[in-house]
Amino acid sequence: MAESSAEITFKNETVSKLLSSFFKEEKTKVGADAVILMAEMLHVFVQGIQTLTLCCSEAAQRTIKQAEAEDCDRLDIEHFEKILPQLLLDF
Repeated sequence: MAESSAEITFKNETVSKLLSSFFKEEKTKVGADAVILMAEMLHVFVQGIQTLTLCCSEAAQRTIKQAEAEDCDRLDIEHFEKILPQLLLDF
């Protein structure tokens, strides 16, 4: 599976404003460490979404190939079930 070459980054100022928007009191401040931690959490979250998207795309392609190999013109859950073990081993 090909890795994405684009690195995802979040500006500290943007993360700080995002966090501050959820505070009820305007006096509440966001520490620099909290901003860095939240930026890292957002980075991990986005990477997870990208991985999930790639996995779903790969699953769809393999399911289509399985149906074609069986000369079916319609996808069924059985086609997905046949490719699932190899898909799980690949990821």
